[in-house]
Amino acid sequence: MTHDPQLARLGLFDARVPRYTSYPTAPHFGTDVGPGDFVQWIEALPERSAVSLYIHVPFCRRLCWFCACRTQGTTSDDPVIAYVETLKTELQLLQRHLPKGVTLSRLHWGGGTPTLLSPDLMRSLADAVFAVAPMAVDGEFSVEIDPNEIDDARLDALTAAGMNRASIGVQDFDPLIQKAIGREQSYTLTRDVAERIRDRGVASLNADILYGLPFQTGPRISDSVQKLLTLSPDRVALYGYAHVPWMSRRQQMIPSDEMPSPEERLSLFETARQLFLWDGYVEVGIDHFAKPDDGMAKALKAGTLRRNFQGYTDDTAPVLIGLGASSISRFPQGFAQNASATAAHTKAIRAGRFSVHKGHRFAGEDLLRARIIEALMCDFFVSRAELLRDFEVTPSQVEALFQRAAGEFGDMVTVSEEGFRIPERARPLTRMVARTFDAYDSAKAKHSSAI
Repeated sequence: MTHDPQLARLGLFDARVPRYTSYPTAPHFGTDVGPGDFVQWIEALPERSAVSLYIHVPFCRRLCWFCACRTQGTTSDDPVIAYVETLKTELQLLQRHLPKGVTLSRLHWGGGTPTLLSPDLMRSLADAVFAVAPMAVDGEFSVEIDPNEIDDARLDALTAAGMNRASIGVQDFDPLIQKAIGREQSYTLTRDVAERIRDRGVASLNADILYGLPFQTGPRISDSVQKLLTLSPDRVALYGYAHVPWMSRRQQMIPSDEMPSPEERLSLFETARQLFLWDGYVEVGIDHFAKPDDGMAKALKAGTLRRNFQGYTDDTAPVLIGLGASSISRFPQGFAQNASATAAHTKAIRAGRFSVHKGHRFAGEDLLRARIIEALMCDFFVSRAELLRDFEVTPSQVEALFQRAAGEFGDMVTVSEEGFRIPERARPLTRMVARTFDAYDSAKAKHSSAI
């Protein structure tokens, strides 16, 4: 993939666009969705269906400056213990409304730092989850692991509970960059944790690494990627660092004058991308890589790759239930988001109700446009036949949607009898192309850089 001059002419290096982990995106959620809708949507699930369950643990021992997630620092275990009790109560509420025989196709503990839980808390939370719904036969239980906040006892507790996929945050191995983003984590420590995870028989290992960080250069990101490759992760997320200090105050600690330019960001991405490809990884979507035998690579090949709030997934369950403060659930009817503040979430749960305070109910062309955007983000291709088969839309309406995007991007996209395609040379524009199918006002929120 070369740096085509048309990328600049089309505004790639100036644009700010959504990451499209949902459609519509979270800034467009409104207060017309509440706990009652959440309950109705849960009760409408078919019996014996498979769902995904996400549990958010918002606490961290230290707050990394680069992170814009909903997190809070704590040096004491007291708020963590209280929060786990709230989660267990929330699970009991869920159980009251969940139809019979529901199983978990995916269970993910994210944060924050879920590995700051003590072994006893981990076991207690896992027991509470599986008392509500067991894992499906081929289910996947994944946990985000901070190498700075894990030990053998906690790894033993997680693997005994059934964790079969672990996700390690790397960001970058360069000490100068780590200091600049408030995330000091040595390669030796990370390698040791990865080895201990493998030694416990965990089948799959994910890793996250960032491009676009302060002081990052081609040689530095190349060194970090090559170190990461020695860990042999099954999947890698190569995320572009989103510098949004207006949203996340802690990012104001990061030296803005040392940030790479948008053009340099693209070069950093391409350097890392080539190293993963040379090492035999399959490119998945706009920013993921997977070993050929990994489920995500297989899903890409089979055309079943999907996108959700964690990025790309090979999970095809139509429902994602999010528990914990700020978690977002997805149902066939729409999205529901819990109260973001831990105190507000806890107050609602203790009062015997879910804390859902906003969301979005699908209407009009939402599902059609959502599928188009997801197909672009996953496959860089939208099938005309699929849209006509799955949605109440006419050929002329589909053509109009395609031609509107083609009119904006010219020969950087193609429209044919088969459908709409983004060629490889134009793939850095994918989020911008997706935006042309977005019927909502993107000016409502300040999004991250398009590259």
